[in-house]
Amino acid sequence: MTAENRKQRLHRLELLFVRSPIYFVTACTENRRKILASAPVHETFLRFGQEGPAHGAWIGGYVIMPDHLHVFVAVDDQQITLAAWMKSFKNTISKTLRSSGVDAPHWQKTFFDHLLRSSESYSEKWNYVRENPVRAGLAKKAEE
Repeated sequence: MTAENRKQRLHRLELLFVRSPIYFVTACTENRRKILASAPVHETFLRFGQEGPAHGAWIGGYVIMPDHLHVFVAVDDQQITLAAWMKSFKNTISKTLRSSGVDAPHWQKTFFDHLLRSSESYSEKWNYVRENPVRAGLAKKAEE
């Protein structure tokens, strides 16, 4: 038997694709302007999150800081990409900011994302997010 006619074994996959991956996303305002800490922005964020499942996106934990936000989001990659979701998200929040009299530009052009790979990764990122207001001096304890 030669190598050419020997039965080929399947090899381990180099990449694994998951249908609804969870991303840790950070988006910052343009020039780190402190424009996000308002009730209208938070209400718009909540409404956007509630409408997300109809478009293939689910928001988990989040923290909105005055000049940036951290959010965990799962996207159904057969319905929407993370980039398309972020574009829609930024546009939605910008409409609220404009109606509140905040001049554009509102957002940095890019955003940071990290694909969560394990429960340890989620816990690590969530602890970072929860402590962010404490580190910034906006709260004494993460529970606040």
